[in-house]
Amino acid sequence: MLLLCSFVALALPAIPMAATPSKARDSAKAPEVHLNRATYDVLGWAKATKGGKGGRILRVTTLNAEGPGSFRAAVEAEGPRIVVFEVGGVVDLGNDSVRVKNPYLTIAGQTAPSPGITFIRGEFNIATHDVIMQHVMIRTGEAGHAKKSGWNADGLSTNGAYNVIVDHCSFSWATDENLSASGPRFKGANITEWRQNTSHDITYSNNLVYEGLAKSTHNKGEHSKGGLIHDNATGILLYANLYASNEERNALFKGGVHAAEVNSMIYNPKRKAIHYNLIGHEWETYPFETGVITLIGNVYRQGPDTVAGTPLFSLGGEGDVSLYMRDNIAVDPNGQAVPQTGRYTTGSAKIIKAQTPYLPGDIRIMPAARLEDEIYGAAGARPWDRDDVDFKLLSDVAEGRGEIIDSEAQNYYGYPQYKPTQQAFVQADWNLDDMSPKAGWASLFAHSAPKH
Repeated sequence: MLLLCSFVALALPAIPMAATPSKARDSAKAPEVHLNRATYDVLGWAKATKGGKGGRILRVTTLNAEGPGSFRAAVEAEGPRIVVFEVGGVVDLGNDSVRVKNPYLTIAGQTAPSPGITFIRGEFNIATHDVIMQHVMIRTGEAGHAKKSGWNADGLSTNGAYNVIVDHCSFSWATDENLSASGPRFKGANITEWRQNTSHDITYSNNLVYEGLAKSTHNKGEHSKGGLIHDNATGILLYANLYASNEERNALFKGGVHAAEVNSMIYNPKRKAIHYNLIGHEWETYPFETGVITLIGNVYRQGPDTVAGTPLFSLGGEGDVSLYMRDNIAVDPNGQAVPQTGRYTTGSAKIIKAQTPYLPGDIRIMPAARLEDEIYGAAGARPWDRDDVDFKLLSDVAEGRGEIIDSEAQNYYGYPQYKPTQQAFVQADWNLDDMSPKAGWASLFAHSAPKH
């Protein structure tokens, strides 16, 4: 329980140990890396994002889905803005979407009083630029809809967005994908314009992405999916996320994508863990683009629902992929190695072994052998103040339990019903440039009371 309950230690710059002359050079080359338990320290290709820096403070003072003082009103406002919370509890979106259309926005879920902010019965869509979101929980669910009724709801997706960072959030029970980057495939005259007009320069870091609903409300039937990175999206970084009990797409990279998945943990998929597929008939007469994928330092553990022999990375479809892999661990429930690569169609697509990785300049990579030592304490919303749903999920992954589910009602807790709380936001206590507490992130851990 120590891994899951003790979150006081934060990721701080490593202090080098005294080294002998023969070891000094190696120590300088390989400083110790830790996963950050509270904020982002890897921006990836989204490094230019400003979020709401320098903008006005908008205070969420009600848990109502809309109206004065609501989260929706703050998101729909114009101009640079930082959204802070003077309430904690559950926002019921009432089968609706939160659409972020206006740029220069920071959503600071870390400012909410315990138990934080949980959104239920709805989805998020970002269709703009310069957005940063941290420390919120999005639990979509069936929302009362009938099976196969067409309630195809993501947890969060982007649509042609760029310079977006979603960090330390928790996503569960989507009926489409839990966490995706999407947009039009072929908007523009050539591949350069296609890539500019779909989602690009996106970082998803330190998130929990789990229990996408399988036989639920999606009109196609089974749809338990972790995340989809849509055709021609570029500059996509998936960093230190934990995916659990999604049937597949942890993530799925589609045709022509340029992306890196680094230090992810993937637990209990069914038939596919990470996969790439350029689907020929979707590309019609457009020339195929070779995908570029880098996978480094990931851990894949099969679970109770995983089909034996399922590899870490699978290739399908007709388009080639340039693949760079290094230091990934893939094991069955007994710790025995399983294949790192495979394929699930017999088409003409092939894996081209890349000689150099596709990575952003600020990347910090932890050795895969150490990933499980830290990711349970780092991934997801508010590690200093875990909600019960996230805490149980982390415990299940650590113990090799859990399952793919068809409804949020199959989760032990289901939709949360937290008692609303209130606490004034004190601007002087926060660094407004990055919404970190002036007393340091460790202060949040130090003042939190154990709940489990």
